[in-house]
Amino acid sequence: MMSILSDTARADVWAGAMRRFSQDKLSCGVTKEDLRAAVDALDTFLSDNATAVNSAIPQPARSSLSVTQKALLLMYVIDRRYLDGA
Repeated sequence: MMSILSDTARADVWAGAMRRFSQDKLSCGVTKEDLRAAVDALDTFLSDNATAVNSAIPQPARSSLSVTQKALLLMYVIDRRYLDGA
């Protein structure tokens, strides 16, 4: 199981999100501190629920795919679900 991101990695995600929101002119209506709290909470959620996410993948993919491949699949599904066309 992957551990939570380091504080530095979380700060990098936070900074990247702020850059992307600014670049794409996406008003988010929260403070920088609120956005950082959201990054921290999502990272903790993913860590706490990694087993459930893994269990959602049917066999034989669950046992055959690497952690990286599973993460990419999750990323592609999230991208298509929520970001396609954004």
